[in-house]
Parts: sequence; structure tokens; C-alpha cells
Amino acid sequence: MKIICIGRNYAKHIEELANERPENPVVFLKPDSAILPRKNPFFIPDFSADVHYEVEVLIKINKVGKHIEAKFAHKYYDEIGLGIDFTARDVQAKCKENGLPWEKAKAFDGSAIIGEFYPKEIFDLENLQFQLLKNDALVQDGNTIAMLWKTDELIAYVSQYFTLKKGDILFTGTPSGVGKVVKNDILTGVLDGKQAFQIKVK
Repeated sequence: MKIICIGRNYAKHIEELANERPENPVVFLKPDSAILPRKNPFFIPDFSADVHYEVEVLIKINKVGKHIEAKFAHKYYDEIGLGIDFTARDVQAKCKENGLPWEKAKAFDGSAIIGEFYPKEIFDLENLQFQLLKNDALVQDGNTIAMLWKTDELIAYVSQYFTLKKGDILFTGTPSGVGKVVKNDILTGVLDGKQAFQIKVK
């Protein structure tokens, strides 16, 4: 399986990091080794002094697809979840300054939190509220209505370049409010009122 991530899919997040608004979705990958095993804490890596949380709605692909049309994309997933794309922001900044890929900042071991998945039928994916709490304080409050590219558009776009396979997970982008984690933080993800994950930072 592979993890396909979308960057810069919420306008306010683009603004908070002073990035340019892209003409097309920004796509990058994480290896399966980036997945943090369930119930494990997240360890801040030694190579970064500025790791940020980025909460995101997740889509689990349920069958093989290539060159999928947006109008048929809904047939390629039936579960929705919530997760975190951890980012070593200081490492990413150096990579961007030198025009280099982001993998060291985005794809390191444990950088992908994957919470519970739920049947898509119980949600309105076009208007889906999700939050991240840090030590019980709300830090990110997003809604998929603010996506620049909706889920089915993302699946259609990504499948032009990568064959999607059963079990692949699509991270659909983060809203504003990203920030640094420190040791002993407790991060809780809430999807439409349901607690999808909770992890401790070490």
C-alpha cells in the first residue's frame, strides 16, 4: 500500500505558511514505514527541532483504478478516516530553499497517523467537520467545504499519475492552525464529533 498526500488544499493554510496557491494539487508520497503503529506514541525525531501536526481527512481506496474520471471516483472508496501528516518544518524549509524534494521532512518513520475509518455513508463528505485538539485545546478546526479540490477531483487527478490500489490511503490536505509539537503533548483527532485517534508525543 502507499500513502498519497495532498498539500496546499486549504486557502487559509496556504496563507499561514506564506505559500503560493498552486494551479494543480500538490502531490507527495509517504512509504508504509511512515505509518505509526496503533497505540504507539509519536517520537519527535532527532533531526528536527520543529515538528508540526497537520490533521487531515483520509480516504481509503477499495479497488484498483487508473485514469479515473471524477464522476466515477466515488466508486473507489467506501471508508473515511482522520489522521495526521507530521512535518519536520525546519527540514522542509531547507529542502524548499534548495529546490529539493520534501521526503526527509514528510515521509520519515512514524510521520503518518492513521485513525479509525468509518463507512462513508454516515458522512456528508462535501461538508464534513473535523478538528484537532492539543492537550484538550482546539488548534485546528476544518471543514471539507473549504477544500480547493474535492475528494473525487483529487482521486481523478492522482490516478493520472499513480495506479490506485486497494488499501492505498489518500491524505486530502490540512486546514489552517498547524503548529509545533513538544514532548508530553496529547493530540486528539475528532471527525464529525467522533474521536478518531489520540496519541502522545514523546
